Amino acid sequence: MKIGTLTSAIAVGATFAATAVFADYPERAINMVIPYGAGGATDISARTIAEPLGDAVGKPLIMANITGAGGATGSVAVQNAKNDGYTMLFARVGSHSVNPAMKATLPYTLDDFRFVTVYEINPVACAVTPASGINSMDDLIAKVKEGGVSYSSSGVGSLLHLAGAMVLKEFGIADPLSAATHIPQKGGGAAATAVLNGTATFLCTNSSALASFVANGQLKPLMVTTPEPVVGFDAPTANDLGKERLNQLVGWTGIAGPDDLPDDVAEKWGAWMATATADAKFNDTMSARGSVIELMNPEEANAFIQGQFDIFKALVDELGMRIEG
Repeated sequence: MKIGTLTSAIAVGATFAATAVFADYPERAINMVIPYGAGGATDISARTIAEPLGDAVGKPLIMANITGAGGATGSVAVQNAKNDGYTMLFARVGSHSVNPAMKATLPYTLDDFRFVTVYEINPVACAVTPASGINSMDDLIAKVKEGGVSYSSSGVGSLLHLAGAMVLKEFGIADPLSAATHIPQKGGGAAATAVLNGTATFLCTNSSALASFVANGQLKPLMVTTPEPVVGFDAPTANDLGKERLNQLVGWTGIAGPDDLPDDVAEKWGAWMATATADAKFNDTMSARGSVIELMNPEEANAFIQGQFDIFKALVDELGMRIEG
């Protein structure tokens, strides 16, 4: 056999072998990395879809919160994982739109991941405690002008970080970075707790992370970043307040693997997610939290994420929030 023929035969054999390996995927439990802490929007979304998704996959899903650096620590864990589909990421707007837009030294880019879907969109709501005496955005802005106001977030470079500053700027605070103190926390749940215990004055976060606190009367929403009202949130919309530009502030959740995730594996995830997101209980639970379930295929997901990155990069440049170190 000629060398060229032998080489071709080896290559074809390797292709068939690889296909055979992934044809049986998954043969064991799959590790699902949540790059933010318990109680935040990403954690809530991931754990709510875990049951219907696990049923669709047919193997256990091992949910692990790997936190730190505004979602970067967990993201890097998946970036560096084998491309066999056994370590996947619940990617979030903070980790894969805001972080790349804000951090010059981020240890990954969007090209380091292969997105199999985006499945959830949720608006942002700004909230305070009822005990704060703040009952409207006008009240909040007046307090900011007096001084001593702070806002919490799920970390430097997170959507919550950018949202707090952007909201203040849209309401006439010329230099929001100095007018209010940013207090980063380890996840969205901790950011809400910081407002509850008085560590921070307010936060602007995804409606899904605030829904239970609002329903229990622990937090008072001041505004939602939508053209239309959000169920369960008795607060004016950005449009009601004449701040339509704030409608750009939305969260999203998707699933991604390393950039070289095989086609066969990605296709299986597409089928599993179609089944999981059709689950009635999942839809009812997430809708009650103000989320919109919108399943995107890989092409749609990548176009959407790139669009979000472009929007936030422009905002970061405008606000002077780029982190160079």
